[in-house]
Amino acid sequence: KYSDGSSTLDEIAAKARQLGYEWVVVCDHSQSLKVAGGLDLAELQKKQAAIKAFNDRSRDVKLLCGAEVEIAVDGRLDYPDEVLASLDVVVAAVHTGFRQSKEVQTQRLLKAINNPYVHAIAHPTGRLLGEREAYALDLEAVIAAAAQTGTFLEINAYYRRLDLNDLHCRAAAERGVRFVVGSDAHMLEQMEFLELGVGVARRGWLTREQVINTLNYSELMAVLSRKKELLARYQ
Repeated sequence: KYSDGSSTLDEIAAKARQLGYEWVVVCDHSQSLKVAGGLDLAELQKKQAAIKAFNDRSRDVKLLCGAEVEIAVDGRLDYPDEVLASLDVVVAAVHTGFRQSKEVQTQRLLKAINNPYVHAIAHPTGRLLGEREAYALDLEAVIAAAAQTGTFLEINAYYRRLDLNDLHCRAAAERGVRFVVGSDAHMLEQMEFLELGVGVARRGWLTREQVINTLNYSELMAVLSRKKELLARYQ
């Protein structure tokens, strides 16, 4: 219940237990996405404190404090780096400015991918099935950058997105990219959408080693810390 979600942290954790999950990343929209109730810095700090308090008393499910951070047309991220550094997980996303040229849109994503605090790119092509085509994008360049920097690409499991699709997954996997399956849940029942994303991953011939959802909590935290180390090799 922070941006456009409808459930409390305790409700999310209870649903995670029911589904057999060890951890859940709780992402809310960032401050510029007002239409979705994006969190300003003060609201984000309150969320961070609430998640810390939950984890301090939880004996099983762990919640990770994340943000779905808006990527501006010029590639700037909606929170400064010092704020991104304080988050467990940073997912960068495009929700506006879909009509940019292929070159502008590609550079927009590449700048986000090359930010050392960005762990993943959400719904990378921006499509909405039956409503909006994917935006113009050099997906090969995005895949190459994700592979080089250790940035995960999302398989968004919301039934109107399914983005990346199976062919994209296969192409990215061949370059060494790893993936995260995101439910895009805005209410508890939608956490079950994850199965749709798993279906996409299977059609893309992905293995469990290529999908970070399969990691336990300790393994996940170790993997999340590696991007900055990998990126430093190329700078």
